[in-house]
Amino acid sequence: MNVLARHSKIDSPVTPTLVETPPPPRPVEQPSPAASTASAARTYAGPSVISSALVVIGRLESGGDIQIDGKVEGDVKGQAVRIGAGATIKGTVFGEVVELAGTIEGKIEAKAAVLTKSARMTGDIQHQSLKIDEGAYFNGNSRPHSGPGPVRNSGPSRD
Repeated sequence: MNVLARHSKIDSPVTPTLVETPPPPRPVEQPSPAASTASAARTYAGPSVISSALVVIGRLESGGDIQIDGKVEGDVKGQAVRIGAGATIKGTVFGEVVELAGTIEGKIEAKAAVLTKSARMTGDIQHQSLKIDEGAYFNGNSRPHSGPGPVRNSGPSRD
């Protein structure tokens, strides 16, 4: 005899009936005007950062800005490339604006290049605008580029 089964006076077996209830309907979420405005205003998320604890070997390329505080062995390409005081780059740096406060052994190709007082540059700079602060070290050639558009169309080599 089943202890959990109910028995009626007729002593007929009880068959359990399952009643499934549908889940409650979910409210349709409408995007708020503030959310759509915020996503449209969020097109710039800030620079990509290579921290001082990071070493990159190979080509580094971004469609936006780059802040480098670590070490890169290879070419770097971005819109605005900022090389921090403790950073070291061995390769060519391409950008609309390149600000150097660290060390580059290679080349800079930019519309505007700035060497701050802590900069150490060994190599050539191809530019439309060049600013070298007092105290910066520069051993190489400066090659002005006066044409409109980017200094170099091809970017880093894909070797």
